Amino acid sequence: MAVYTEVSDEALTAFLSAYEIGRLLSFKGIAEGVENTNFFLHTTAGSYILTLYEKRVREDDLPFFLNLMEHLAARGLACPQPIRNRDGSALGRLCGRPAVIVSFLEGVSVKRPGVHHCTELGRALAGLHAAGRDFGMRRDNNLSVEAWEPLFRAAAPRADEVAAGLTARVRDDLSVLEAGWPRGLPSGVIHADLFTDNVFFIGDDLSGLIDFYFACTDAFAYDLAICLNAWCFDAEGKFHRDMGEALIAGYESVRPLEHAEVAALPILCRGAALRFMLTRLVDWLNVPPGALVQPKDPLEYDRRLTFHRTATQARDYGRAG
Repeated sequence: MAVYTEVSDEALTAFLSAYEIGRLLSFKGIAEGVENTNFFLHTTAGSYILTLYEKRVREDDLPFFLNLMEHLAARGLACPQPIRNRDGSALGRLCGRPAVIVSFLEGVSVKRPGVHHCTELGRALAGLHAAGRDFGMRRDNNLSVEAWEPLFRAAAPRADEVAAGLTARVRDDLSVLEAGWPRGLPSGVIHADLFTDNVFFIGDDLSGLIDFYFACTDAFAYDLAICLNAWCFDAEGKFHRDMGEALIAGYESVRPLEHAEVAALPILCRGAALRFMLTRLVDWLNVPPGALVQPKDPLEYDRRLTFHRTATQARDYGRAG
């Protein structure tokens, strides 16, 4: 369960007294995710999600995330909405942590996505990129290529305890990616963490996107590369080309990729895989004592990197033409 900070009934009741969301009926920790502490709230006025921000989320970045969700919703994207307190603020403090209540989004995440889910995701991702084009705030991606070497230094002394030869593989990847990382691609607001547990469906229809706390300003095609990694591989590291083809085609049905984006897709996919392998590796080696959280396996992305090292063109990922 992803609960780093325990919240007492008394502390929560005092916190909720600043909001017009009715009387608390129940609350419980949410197992999904590993970055923040999340609770499901049920009150006499409805259902909500309470998030206490931990670890990599900087408090100074929170206005970007909260304003972005409001901006995207105003342009028709289904995503949670921050709940403002009686003073008009969406951001509060609870148990010494920055805290936000957001609206509850109906739907369920899919554990084993199929081709149809990938098509729907591609369309929604392109819709997000379009909806964010006139967003007036900017946030640099602090987990892009410049951050990967420092992340690896934090984990390197014990990396080979996790898997034999991992240190050497990462060093080779870093050398290739730092030398060839593409610049100047079409950019704007990206989600940067659109895993299956952050996308909800009702039946066959995509009902919304959640968890915008890695959103930033970066290349649109990098966001697509993150999704190809998160949705189109199985646990053994096999890439399912039909799912990649569906995801890319769904995306391009809304926003066609430019030639430079198509050419950059292999290295962007390799970089996205390394980014998540490294953050998972650091988490795996540094779980806080007593935290009710199960860190995600970094070797899942080490296996995916085996495929990316051999992929040389966008058609390897299912992009026709």
